[in-house]
Amino acid sequence: MRIVFVGAVESSKIALEALIGMARAPALVVTLPPELAGRHSDFADLGAVARTAGCAVCYTTDINHPAVLEAMASVEPDLTFVIGWSQVCRKPFRDVAPLGTIGFHPAALPRLRGRAVVPWTILRDEDVTGSTLFWLDDGIDSGPILLQRLFTVAADETAQSLYAKHTTNLSEMVIEAATLVETGNPPRIEQDHDQASYCAKRTAEDGLIDWNAPAGSVLRLIRAVGAPYPGAFTFYGGERIRIDAAVPLENSGRFIGLAGQVQCHSQRGFVVLCGDGACIDVLAWASATGRRPPVHGKFDRHAPEACARD
Repeated sequence: MRIVFVGAVESSKIALEALIGMARAPALVVTLPPELAGRHSDFADLGAVARTAGCAVCYTTDINHPAVLEAMASVEPDLTFVIGWSQVCRKPFRDVAPLGTIGFHPAALPRLRGRAVVPWTILRDEDVTGSTLFWLDDGIDSGPILLQRLFTVAADETAQSLYAKHTTNLSEMVIEAATLVETGNPPRIEQDHDQASYCAKRTAEDGLIDWNAPAGSVLRLIRAVGAPYPGAFTFYGGERIRIDAAVPLENSGRFIGLAGQVQCHSQRGFVVLCGDGACIDVLAWASATGRRPPVHGKFDRHAPEACARD
């Protein structure tokens, strides 16, 4: 079976390597040019991996472009995988491979269709999620399901740990999917569209911490938008500080102060009061200057230039 593989992020690389490792190297890999790596926080260069395995490589920013369709048709594919590519696959693209086009979504479809699904899963405090391979159609994440693995979201789940669970599932599921397609009767389970929910796009600036929020909400944001995403951040003394890890502080009610105020230094970092009167203990942070932990001051709600405009 001849495969075309499309992708440009870390999960794409993991799925591609899994196919190559099981002697299912794609005939063609379509990916983003390395000079456009900044488009994705988790970008992965698939070109070297593909060429080492003997795959042809096509670089593009538009998988629906006639030149891409021509490159795909030239290898006469049976099946296409689209793993980690943020663009609608139009019908001419999907029609190139006669057995169909399979996409991946890091959620239990039909729930949480759309963008930034890993952060939204944590921000919404979901108990259960899933990794889904599905047949692409005219909609967004709306096609029939081929394979789905459900699993529990841990109470202390981070973006990185959740991302790793999905990629582990994906590395196994792409092989299973290829095998099912070869059988000639792969599953096509229609989604219950009445149960669908939709995730909006997120940007790096959505990681700004609102210290007036409850401590639990601040901690969820820190866990949800950390690596491989840009991270949660705040401002102190005119400097942007990224907060990478924090935990609830026991007996935090003994601290009295303002929301966003640094209360003291802790054994590993510093303590900040949140809007509900509870505190978090910041364990890992980073800034451009690599400064020491903030002293007894208050984090700013905006960057200095934003404050000047208000």
